[in-house]
Amino acid sequence: MIRHHFELKETIATILADDQEAIRAACAGMVSARQAVEHQISIDPFFRTTLEPYIPDSGEETILRMTAASIAAGVGPMAAVAGAIAWAGVESMEETGASFGVIDNGGDIALFSDRSVTIGVHAGEAPVSNRCAFVIPPQQRILGCCTSSATVGPSISFGIADAVTVFSRDVACADAWATAICNEVRPGDMGIMARPGPGSICGVFIVIGTFTASFGKLPPLQPVRVDPSLITAGKPVL
Repeated sequence: MIRHHFELKETIATILADDQEAIRAACAGMVSARQAVEHQISIDPFFRTTLEPYIPDSGEETILRMTAASIAAGVGPMAAVAGAIAWAGVESMEETGASFGVIDNGGDIALFSDRSVTIGVHAGEAPVSNRCAFVIPPQQRILGCCTSSATVGPSISFGIADAVTVFSRDVACADAWATAICNEVRPGDMGIMARPGPGSICGVFIVIGTFTASFGKLPPLQPVRVDPSLITAGKPVL
């Protein structure tokens, strides 16, 4: 298995594949998706800044996916950007005939696989962080596993959750719903229930300190020691 680090401006991703052809395809797919987003922002700056659902006048497939996710989850379209870019990358890997491909775009993951894949839970200082992982069975269809956090990373969040992870076949929706649910987890509201998407969400896992909750159908969660060096992050500045 090949592990490849990819960086392009704000996009910082880890690609897993069996061969270099799939790696090249993943990079090309993500570059193309980023270019579509950058073009959309250049002609419609509101697309980047709004925190509300928004429908632009037109757009390429990545833009349409972000827009649909925005409407479904009740958030701005940029809440789905990382998932949408990862989705485009694994689709390009699929087109090469690959049977295995994973892209972790800063915690927003798209994958298809002919083998089990282990995805660790990273939730900042929460006790479960880096001590358990989802074991994803082989997936013939692309699956999204996207995480939002109010305590880890630079993303805007109005909640308090250390991590909200959403699984969906629609990777952009998984990203947008992770943001939306994370926004709703606030002090005194530990019994938060995830608003169901229109049949698009498979399952939700929430971490708030020592508290965890899950809804829907999730892959098995097993105790495991996760190597923090495998967490996708930017290259150190020398």
